Amino acid sequence: MNEIDRVLKKYATSQDLMDQIRYVAESLSLDFDKWGEQYVRGPSLYFLVVAETDFEGYTDSLGDNTWPTDRCKIVFDSSEAFRRVAEDVAFSRDGAIIVTGDGTIQKQLVRVRSPSREEISAVGDLDFPDWMGTKHMSALETSLRENVLWAITLSEENGRVTTYINGTYQDYPRDEIGGRWRPTE
Repeated sequence: MNEIDRVLKKYATSQDLMDQIRYVAESLSLDFDKWGEQYVRGPSLYFLVVAETDFEGYTDSLGDNTWPTDRCKIVFDSSEAFRRVAEDVAFSRDGAIIVTGDGTIQKQLVRVRSPSREEISAVGDLDFPDWMGTKHMSALETSLRENVLWAITLSEENGRVTTYINGTYQDYPRDEIGGRWRPTE
């Protein structure tokens, strides 16, 4: 069994965790009605789901940018509390939100350092489409790290939601997110 399969097996709820975080990012995108207005910044999120709490080797603290763990410490405790706190963070803080594979949210938001040339060259060149900003490029690169299960971003520019795993991504422009549950306009 390879390392990725071992990690994913250990965190069998990873798909449920990914679905919950993606659902919240998509709902924040859909609920925001000022996309495209000049000088307006939409909600912005960058989640990293990691297998272990050993992420200090590739992250730096972003000072006062924190997740209010007193209001929501674990993604699955209350979907409504998680959504409310995620919305507050999306409009008022900057940095990557670290969530461990069991759904525990780390208090400190972080800046993620780029992988070394050796780490990137081990998997080949990454494809960075024109729409990717620095947050999205960071998420794609970080998804290559051994203990990162996956990442998800919500773009403040246009509401795009993107998921990343193992150096690949699945992009959902705002007009395509929500799938079957998306309300008709």
